[in-house]
Amino acid sequence: MLRDLSQAEWPHRDGLAALTAALGAENIRWVGGAVRDSLLGAAVHDVDCATLLTPDTVIDRCRAAGIRTVPTGIDHGTVTAILADGPVEITTLRRDVATDGRRATIAFATEWREDAARRDFTINALYADPVTLEIADYFGGLADLAARRVRFIGDARERIAEDHLRILRYYRFQARFGAQLDAEAESACTSLAHTLKGLSRERVAAELLALLALPDPHPTLDRMRARGVLGVILPEACAAQLAALAKVIAAEAAQGFAPDPVRRLAALLPPSPDVAETVAARLRLSKAQRGRLVAAAERTAADAAHPRALAYRLGPASAIDRLLLTGADARMLAGWQPPAFPLKGGAIVARGISAGPAVARILQAVERRWVEEDFPDAARIEQLLGEALAEAREAG
Repeated sequence: MLRDLSQAEWPHRDGLAALTAALGAENIRWVGGAVRDSLLGAAVHDVDCATLLTPDTVIDRCRAAGIRTVPTGIDHGTVTAILADGPVEITTLRRDVATDGRRATIAFATEWREDAARRDFTINALYADPVTLEIADYFGGLADLAARRVRFIGDARERIAEDHLRILRYYRFQARFGAQLDAEAESACTSLAHTLKGLSRERVAAELLALLALPDPHPTLDRMRARGVLGVILPEACAAQLAALAKVIAAEAAQGFAPDPVRRLAALLPPSPDVAETVAARLRLSKAQRGRLVAAAERTAADAAHPRALAYRLGPASAIDRLLLTGADARMLAGWQPPAFPLKGGAIVARGISAGPAVARILQAVERRWVEEDFPDAARIEQLLGEALAEAREAG
């Protein structure tokens, strides 16, 4: 059963009341995720606003009311109002003039239904009056939301032809909200999967990682693989790797770790650093993401022998990745941060060793023993240093 929007916290924020007064209640509607998630009783993070006003008018009215704005997407009619209780994206009603599957040429519209018709799914085209909170539903979104059904607005193939990324969005929304599959959507996504090849790698990566970040994306990804969709964007993800993903998801839940999309992406790949490098480049992942993916690909069963030493060498995130991916217990690393090695070269020079390679060798020897002994205290470090100095003098 859907919730009453009036029970939500966000519609009663002072900042939204000020924005409504500035723009006029008759000119705006709350739309999209905030409305959808509130009706489901889920947490709301961002509030979006649709308006009959042009961006210039929005900026002028906000300025007159003392509300700062940022033209975050002015070419597409979007202005962001900076409010004390959170930013709000304000977008002028739009209609598509032309699309090529990657981007759209838009024109401003004057009818709420026309704006709704260009959106992707019925559950994302619910508009709420800022005063009465009455819902305007032009395409059966309330019924779909109640049934947990993700359905394209109008003809699914036409919606996908407008923006091929909607295939991946469909699966992400299906994984998050869906309980009842929509046959038309499933068929359209399958037959048009090849169009994903024309999208920018960054957009594909963002959607894939967003899907992997959901609590349990495995059933959806498995369906994507069976229908030939996943193979277009991640051909490395075979049935065996989907099984590996299921194990990682279960291990995260059992050990109390939050879902991690990079770790889960690593599970979808064979344990090969070369493959990890190739996928990271293809998806244009960040340097940090690439590093984690490659480190995860180098995992071995021996990683479980010294978890903290592994975390000291690779960092906690990569160490946790490798332990969970090999089925080991990573809980001892939850919240743990490797200590800094306290010994400096000056302390060795002060013991009579000339600055140079010998100092570095002694530092490395002491640090290695310190890590092997699970980071003992300063007194033990002093003993280790004495032993290393004695060995260096005997060798010299």
